[in-house]
Amino acid sequence: MTSELILASASASRQMLMRNAGLIFSSIPAEIDERAIDARLEAEGATPETIALELAKAKAIAVSSLHPDAFVIGSDQTMSLGSRVYHKAKDMAEAHANILSLSGKTHYLNSGLAIAKNGVVLWETVSFAAMTVRDLSPDYVSRYLEMAGSKVLSSVGAYQLEGEGIQLFNSIEGDYFTVLGLPLLPLLAQLRELKLIDG
Repeated sequence: MTSELILASASASRQMLMRNAGLIFSSIPAEIDERAIDARLEAEGATPETIALELAKAKAIAVSSLHPDAFVIGSDQTMSLGSRVYHKAKDMAEAHANILSLSGKTHYLNSGLAIAKNGVVLWETVSFAAMTVRDLSPDYVSRYLEMAGSKVLSSVGAYQLEGEGIQLFNSIEGDYFTVLGLPLLPLLAQLRELKLIDG
């Protein structure tokens, strides 16, 4: 690799995906007020896809401004059902309500991705996953949350597909990397285009 590569995130799952793909990088979380950006964009009527992309770009720009010689990858994800954009549940009661609101419906995970250098975005994309939740009873959701525990509060949908959360779904359309918030295939293609990895 000829230039430093930075992931503007502390996400363990995103770091794992990049390490497993053989990428050499450092991880530096972006210090931005995500909720303030989120709230402003929602007030402006931005789509969930746009919000995910703008947050990804903001992260990449923030870190690349501090490390101008590096190529910085920013990523973010929104979860939407119709016009509603979900946020991480504050407690298990809110997680219960959120999961029930998804019952029998298809919602979307919108994963924004950007690469910046010297504070300028060089490339951006959004990938989608359609997530169809099976019909769930309130009692089942209670049992699921008891089994899964408080770790669900770290996930926007209060589910973790790598664990018990997979039992909530009838079908998933979209790749695993997009579901985890880092669309790896378009990222690798762009890193090859930028001559940052072999290929």
